[in-house]
Formats: sequence, structure tokens, C-alpha cells
Amino acid sequence: MSTSMPSWSEKALVLLRQMNNFHLPGSKLTQCLRFVIDGKHVGWIPPPAVASELSRFPEVFSPPQGDSIALRPSLSSYKKRSEAVHEVLRQLKEENAFACLRGWREEKYEVMPQFCDGSLMCMERSATILFGVKRYGVHVNGYVHDETGKICMWLARRSPTKQTYPGRLDNLAAGGLAAGNSVKQTLLKECEEEACIPACTAKAARPVSSVSYTYEDHEGIFPESQFVFDLKLPSEFKPQIGDGEVEEFHLLPLHKVKDLLVSDDFKPNSAMVVLDFLIRHSYVEPDSGQYTCIL
Repeated sequence: MSTSMPSWSEKALVLLRQMNNFHLPGSKLTQCLRFVIDGKHVGWIPPPAVASELSRFPEVFSPPQGDSIALRPSLSSYKKRSEAVHEVLRQLKEENAFACLRGWREEKYEVMPQFCDGSLMCMERSATILFGVKRYGVHVNGYVHDETGKICMWLARRSPTKQTYPGRLDNLAAGGLAAGNSVKQTLLKECEEEACIPACTAKAARPVSSVSYTYEDHEGIFPESQFVFDLKLPSEFKPQIGDGEVEEFHLLPLHKVKDLLVSDDFKPNSAMVVLDFLIRHSYVEPDSGQYTCIL
């Protein structure tokens, strides 16, 4: 008995559900403890392993109360919180307590209830998923118009040595928003480092949307928001490999990009950024079954 292959829209729906599985039935959401700093909810602590480990550090973390774990009120400043939590995380890393800490990056992310709020502390990037704190990044859709006027998109193939999603397809340039860096600074930095796009060209990138999602896996919880930029490049421009995080670049027509974004060959969150591009540029239209199926 033959079975039909899933349609493109069905594959896109699988992608969207995968990237928002924290809010689907059967997730850890109802079991998680809220992570609280100075009375503000900033993350989700998955049970039971993380909460159990944190209980070993009562001078930093208060015992669970109801549905939350809070930092001690005595840690009353950004500096005190950041330093105290950093020491805890360093000890957990040395003890090999969590797999995610093996990817320690010496890069800090800000911790805040919302992006518009002031930061309450900073935290090692690899540890953020243990606390379910929201992470922010910048993604750049690089595209050109071919000789017929049709859009083609530049995609990057990630290096096989990358810690996450090695060898997968990705946006032209992308990167996390490190502590102390603005969105614009991150945009220019990632464009230059990953694709050798000079600042004079990268500055033409237009902020167009944000893509937000929350997913969980065996390592932790990933609430993320990506600031999305579209960068129309000159037809003669060719991105070059910069810091070694990219193996190669491909310039592809949108019909090929559309098929690839629902494949296992694409980094999932970057695929969502490309899907957003296709909708905004009317490549996936409301009257098509493809559009309505994924809404």
C-alpha cells in the first residue's frame, strides 16, 4: 500500500511545531519552575535535575517557593548577580553536571524580562538554556535580483566544526546578541566576520520583522527572538568566508530555497526566518493552501 509524501505546507507545519514545542501539550511547561530575579519572571527552570543542582547553592538561590526559584535578595545589583551565578556555573561546568556546559563559550547574554527592560544580570551563553532565559539574535536575509528581475537568496553552509547544527544551511549572516552589544553592532559584526560584507554595504540592511519561538530538547529550554534584516546586495557582490564559521555560500532561486527550508538540511530557526521572508515578499500567498495550512 503506497503512502503519499507529505506536502510542502505539511513539512512547514512540522517545522513550526518543532520550534514552538514548549507550548504544545506534553511539554515540560507545566512542570517548570519560574526563574525570578528581583520579583521579575525572567525564565523557566526545567525539573528535576537543574532545580536539584541549584539547591546546593543556597547563598545564591532561594529554596523553591510555590512555582518559582529566585535569586537571593542580597544579590541586589547587576554585578553581584552576574558574578555569583557565574561562579555557580563554573563549578557545575568543572563537575560536568550538564552537557550544555561542555560548549562553554566565554560569551555572556543579558538576562531581562523583556528586551525593552533593563538587564538584571548577564549569564554565560551556554548556560542560558538551563534557566530558560530569553536569548536574542540578528539574522540577515541576503538577496539579489537576477537578470530577469527574480529574487535569488544567498545561503551559507555552516562549518562542519560548529558546535550547533554543523554543516547545515543558514542565513547569509547571523549571530547572538552578546552582552553590551546593540542590534546594529551585532548586524555589522556578523556581516563582516561571517561573510566579509563591509560596513558600508551592511548598513543598507533594513529591519523588517522579528521571529520568536520557544522550544525544548533534552538539554534545556530555548525561548528566542531574532531581529530580522533584509539586505539587497549588488548582483556582482560575492560573500567570502571570514571567521571560519561558514564552509561555503550558495546563491539560489527562491523556489529552491523554499524546498530546502523544510528539509533536514536547514538550521531550523534560520528556516523560520526564510519562511518569514517568503511570506513578506509574496512568494507564499494567502490564497494558496500552503499559506493557510501553516497559519
